Amino acid sequence: MHFVEMVAREPFILFEGAVIELLRRSPQIPLDPHVLHAGLVYDANHSAALADIYGSYIDIGRNHNLPMAILTPTWRANPERVALAKLGDVGDVNRDGYRFLASIRDRYGKYARRVWIGGLMGCKRDAYRPQEALSSPQAARFHAPQARALAEAGADFIMAATLPAVSEAMGMATAIAETGLPYVLSFVVRPTGTLLDGTLLHRAIDNVDASVDPRPLAYMINCVHPSVLEQALRSERVRSPRVHERLLGLQANTSAQAPEELDNAEHLESQDPDTFADAMMRLHTELDIKALGGCCGTDDRHIACIAHRAAKHLQTTP
Repeated sequence: MHFVEMVAREPFILFEGAVIELLRRSPQIPLDPHVLHAGLVYDANHSAALADIYGSYIDIGRNHNLPMAILTPTWRANPERVALAKLGDVGDVNRDGYRFLASIRDRYGKYARRVWIGGLMGCKRDAYRPQEALSSPQAARFHAPQARALAEAGADFIMAATLPAVSEAMGMATAIAETGLPYVLSFVVRPTGTLLDGTLLHRAIDNVDASVDPRPLAYMINCVHPSVLEQALRSERVRSPRVHERLLGLQANTSAQAPEELDNAEHLESQDPDTFADAMMRLHTELDIKALGGCCGTDDRHIACIAHRAAKHLQTTP
């Protein structure tokens, strides 16, 4: 099934949980200051640890027979950062990140057909400082090479995540749209319903949809607690029904702290898996958020709790 068909047909989609944050908890695994975990696929020992994390999430999806989305370890693998990390001579980081995940997916037999691989992209600079965002024309030029690389590698879709500003999101959408792949933009939002740059969520969605052809398949939110999105949606849905129509899902933090605070925190805050999963499922059952996964503070326990509740809910839903 094509990714677009899956999104249209399935009542629930499970997304992966945290990857980078889990690796940060393992002092023996080095994260590159420029590309973070993208280069780990070239080291046998470190790639095994990376594979274990992805495998733990796919296991959960298989155990509950849920459609599953996993994302390449390429959030920071734009050409500029790849050059700074001196990985250009090692291989094609985006292609190899996709192949790495595809090799893991292929181990799952029939269930592999229920797993979709998204090519993951991020903004050029700090994801929590909207004042550093590129303009739309700058972003379209800067992000085009990575978008093409992920599309040519074979990704099922592209996801640009942790986006703080509509200007760079617009340019990224333009670059990704040219590949012909379906794509998703994922913003960071405040409880008031704005992006970090102050743009109301529904206006950001309307602006991108009106300016880019083809428009994104859907939008997501990531790197906030489910309570933050719940507050944002309850205010935004009063302003515009478009948010309900276009918002696909959430990859959530387990802490309700602001993303800037979490980014600089010495200690990782985490919520117990059951409480977290209950909050996530309220978004699904009360606000029709179809896709749920994890971001900072989550691990396989949090994703397993979400999957268990979702599978049980699907069994009881006509």
